[in-house]
Amino acid sequence: MVDYDHRWPAVFAEHEARLLQALRAEDVDIEHIGSTSVPGLDAKPIVDIVVAVDDITAEEDYLVPLLAAGYVLRVREPGHRLVRTPARDVHVHIYAKGDEAVMKYVLFRDRLRTDADDRALYADTKRALIRQGFDDMNAYADAKTEVIAAIMARARAARS
Repeated sequence: MVDYDHRWPAVFAEHEARLLQALRAEDVDIEHIGSTSVPGLDAKPIVDIVVAVDDITAEEDYLVPLLAAGYVLRVREPGHRLVRTPARDVHVHIYAKGDEAVMKYVLFRDRLRTDADDRALYADTKRALIRQGFDDMNAYADAKTEVIAAIMARARAARS
């Protein structure tokens, strides 16, 4: 984990333009998500982006152009694709429009951007877990689940 880098929004903007060009401005939704999307929040230095496409099964419409644009396929699973840069500093998650995962990513990001208490809680949790020395990033992610669920519950309640 590193201190917040004020260049992360510019990295997102650069890749948003690259994605739109590769997808020929198809009807897609693109959002900057994850800790790098929250000003002031320490993060792994990986910019996470979510792209929502009309049909996740129509890989010829999005995956082929993204691979041609230099992204590398990392994950292909039902309802989700993940491409990344060769430098591994940008991850692009692809879902179908309307997928609940997209809504969750954006809701969590927006909550952290607007609620200082939840942002501090999440930052403190991440720092405490890093001090525990997780070798496995999946175990680290799992250890954050309870705090994320609590923040999401408050975000949903605030939205209602």
